[in-house]
Amino acid sequence: MPPDGEENAMPPDVRFVKRLVVVLTSVMIVGLVIVVGLLVARITQAPPPLALPDSITLPAGTTPDAVTLARDWVLVLAEGEILLFDRATGALSHRIALP
Repeated sequence: MPPDGEENAMPPDVRFVKRLVVVLTSVMIVGLVIVVGLLVARITQAPPPLALPDSITLPAGTTPDAVTLARDWVLVLAEGEILLFDRATGALSHRIALP
């Protein structure tokens, strides 16, 4: 009869595989926690949405078809023209005719 504990002893290669599975599972769990933490931190620090300037005065007789916002300017597409307004002042800076 074998001494106590030797009967349930695992071969060395099985013990190695068992330790390897435990280590790899631990690394995977830690990595998943880090990825989720980084995603949450990134989403909560989203930049604020762009706000419209206080006022923009369109040239007489123009009707806007589309408006695009950027950091420094506001683009208005109106009746075959592109109107670029300064974002800070709302003043018309460029007027480009479309062909």
